[in-house]
Amino acid sequence: MSSNFNKLNKSIINCEKCKRLVKFRQKISKEKRKQYINETYWGKPITGFGDIKGKILLVGLAPAAHGGTRTGRVFTGDKSSDFLYKCLFKAKISNQPTSEYKYDGLKLNKAYITTALKCVPPEDKPLKQELNNCFKYFDQEINLLKNLKIIVALGKIAFDACKYFYKNKYGLTENIQFKHNKIFKLPNNILLVGCYHPSPRNVNTGRINEKKMTSLFKRVLKLS
Repeated sequence: MSSNFNKLNKSIINCEKCKRLVKFRQKISKEKRKQYINETYWGKPITGFGDIKGKILLVGLAPAAHGGTRTGRVFTGDKSSDFLYKCLFKAKISNQPTSEYKYDGLKLNKAYITTALKCVPPEDKPLKQELNNCFKYFDQEINLLKNLKIIVALGKIAFDACKYFYKNKYGLTENIQFKHNKIFKLPNNILLVGCYHPSPRNVNTGRINEKKMTSLFKRVLKLS
């Protein structure tokens, strides 16, 4: 990883600007979920991960309370990540179909994954000021990914966060609306693709399945 990314990630990990989020992630790390009671939670902001030379950026809203906040890596150690990486592996974007813990050998091919918000918010509902505080990191990630061509927003809330960022940073005026597998062109010539979130709820209700999500990732890989 480049020195610029290392510097950025160090800044992210040490950030304590949003007092509400600091308090909440510390609370989660102390109380823990019963099945992880003997584990030491990461309990700090979560950086991005993957191929910094990649052309694809996968964006979630925020780390999961007992996934990334526990393991220290985005989309790692929960059911959403289990489903996501099965599909990324089938699309040949990851080298393995699982993402269980930070140093499990997982590597991404032509893709980087991050979150718009670096800390888990209460009820998965960040305040606008919290998003604004974190957007400086999101902005730096986008600028450091020199080969970036396409952003995949994992879920409507992540899509809306991307839209809000581009409205404030790049003057996006088009009122784009989330739709799975629909492509939009952003003001800096990056493409934005909406994708259903790989949550157990979406999987169990049939809104998303492995075939549908793998197909989207294969399409994105070709577009990049």
